[in-house]
Amino acid sequence: MLSAREKELISEIWERLTPVAEDIGAEALLRMFATQPGSKTYFSHLDISPSSAHLRSHGQKIVLAIAEGAKDISQLAITLGPLQTLHAYQLRIDPTNFKFFSHCMLVTLAAHMRKDFTPVAHAAMDKYLSAFAAVLSEKFR
Repeated sequence: MLSAREKELISEIWERLTPVAEDIGAEALLRMFATQPGSKTYFSHLDISPSSAHLRSHGQKIVLAIAEGAKDISQLAITLGPLQTLHAYQLRIDPTNFKFFSHCMLVTLAAHMRKDFTPVAHAAMDKYLSAFAAVLSEKFR
C-alpha cells in the first residue's frame, strides 16, 4: 500500500503540521460542513461557527489523531482502536463522513502547504487518509 518513502513523507508532513493543528483541523471541518451540510448533524451540540473554540478544539483533536497514526502506520488499527469504538458505537457517525473529511483535509493541506504539497506528497497523503478512514470505519461492518 504505502512505500517506506511514502510513510516517511507522511510522518514528516504531520510532524511539521502539528503546531498548527487547530488551524488545519478547523479549516478542514469548515470545508466539510460547507460541502457536506449533512455532516453538521453530528456536531449539533457544539458551536461550529468559524473560529469558535469548539471547532478549533475538535479540529485539533482530529489532526493530532491523524498525526499520531502517521508515526507508525503499520499499527494504525491498534492506534485508532479507541476512536473506532467511540465513532461506531457511541457517536454513531456515518462512515461516509470519514471519506468526506479526508477529501477536505487534502484540499486544506494543498492550500496550506502550497508548493510543498507535491504530486508525490498528495498521492501519499491520499493513500494514508484513505487507510485512516477505512480503519475508523471497520467497526461499522
